Amino acid sequence: MAHPTQNSDEVPDLGLKPPESLKPGLYLVATPIGNLKDITLRALDVLNGVDRIACEDTRVSGKLLQAYNIKKPLFLYHDHNADEARPKLLAKIRDGERIALISDAGMPLISDPGYKLVRAAHEAGVYVTSLPGANAPLMALQLSGLPTDAFTFIGFLPAKSAARKTALGVWKHSPAPLIVFESANRLEDSLRDVEDVLGDRPCTVVRELTKMFEDVWLGTVSDHLVRLKEQGPPKGEIVMVIGGHVASEQEFDLDALLLQEMARTSLREAVDTVTDMTGQPRKEIYNRALKLK
Repeated sequence: MAHPTQNSDEVPDLGLKPPESLKPGLYLVATPIGNLKDITLRALDVLNGVDRIACEDTRVSGKLLQAYNIKKPLFLYHDHNADEARPKLLAKIRDGERIALISDAGMPLISDPGYKLVRAAHEAGVYVTSLPGANAPLMALQLSGLPTDAFTFIGFLPAKSAARKTALGVWKHSPAPLIVFESANRLEDSLRDVEDVLGDRPCTVVRELTKMFEDVWLGTVSDHLVRLKEQGPPKGEIVMVIGGHVASEQEFDLDALLLQEMARTSLREAVDTVTDMTGQPRKEIYNRALKLK
């Protein structure tokens, strides 16, 4: 199922001015995950108001900043230089600078470097805040049609099959949906490993979020494998949302669970709780609860 989106390199002239009240500190600023218009007004204010912007790749960040006519010194901060760059950034903040940390796309620190910088900033007693915005895992979860009350984001799966299966096995019995980043060229191999380890679960594959050719594939793991065999690998950036583990009745003592819950709450609430815990049909659990009562 496809969801076309508006996509334009043109951005509005908002006439923004740098805020005068920014205090020295570290500002974690979300950036668009595809469509340049998915930047918040507050993010633009802060990017205009800081003294320096720490980023992963100056070429990627430069395109965003150029689109909004933001001219600030850029400071590289990525996996390969983080240990060396971190004390330098903290020293600049202690000297009174306002520094923004951005990722190539989306919320900083989500499958990107930065958490050690935030921890070090807290330990140093400097001001840290976050400016929320575009986020691929949450957008994929919204579009998946799967339960959203709980989820587990596990980022990128390992590139090798054996390691990938081991990683998936850790979450085999998790009842919450799993959100996974994957590259298009590894999608088929990853889905096969998902099927081997987790079974043929409901699975939503989304790609090119917020861009012109945004796609949402609904179905099961095996459905997507058939599609890939017929159509070949897709293009673009991929997020998978895999349905959580649904326990069989044999894995739970339903009577014990119901009696435990009914002892502390109403029958209706006990049924709701046990239904959520086990994934069993609510009608069946309700009938069993009536008999126990």
